[in-house]
Amino acid sequence: MNRESAESKDWTGNQRTVYTTLGASNHTDKERQQHDYYATEPRAMELLLAEEQFAPVIWECACGEGHLSKVLEAHGFEVTSTDLIYRGFGDPEPLDFLKDTLEDFEGDIITNPPYKYALEFIQRALESVQTGRKVAMFLKLTFLEGKKRKEFFLYNPSKTIYMNSSCLNCAMNGDFEKYTSSAVAYAWFVWEKGFRGNPVIKWIN
Repeated sequence: MNRESAESKDWTGNQRTVYTTLGASNHTDKERQQHDYYATEPRAMELLLAEEQFAPVIWECACGEGHLSKVLEAHGFEVTSTDLIYRGFGDPEPLDFLKDTLEDFEGDIITNPPYKYALEFIQRALESVQTGRKVAMFLKLTFLEGKKRKEFFLYNPSKTIYMNSSCLNCAMNGDFEKYTSSAVAYAWFVWEKGFRGNPVIKWIN
């Protein structure tokens, strides 16, 4: 659906031209937990940017409260921040990444996807970027496991996997005061659309 011209005056800072309107969000906290919201420690983004080059325009398609987007903006990127549920940051118009997309998007996609939909998010992201552009996903290291994911990786190999040698934290519902640490191992998985070869594993902290 095209955004009406009258509404467009209220929106700045992104390159969205066409999207599907999903309606206002009035989700409860319980529903938000059900949508698998685990915010990413901003330092994870800093560590990735120290190693990897990205396009000037970034789409953060599961932005939550902006923990990754704010770091990207501080580094000078033009960031389009969307999410299925509006949590006070980014585009107030909810966008279901698995159903909707941006028209003629020319940048890279970086996010921490809902883990239960991680594979679908990666597939959708690779469909949404142009050849040569990048998709970076912050995922549990166990994402490498499983026959279905193996099949996906054989045809869509990551170019680089950035392993964290010390734990980075993801906090349920963005509550870093309550969830101060994590024993879960995470890594940044970076795809370059069109890449064929074996991934390189690097350590970033």
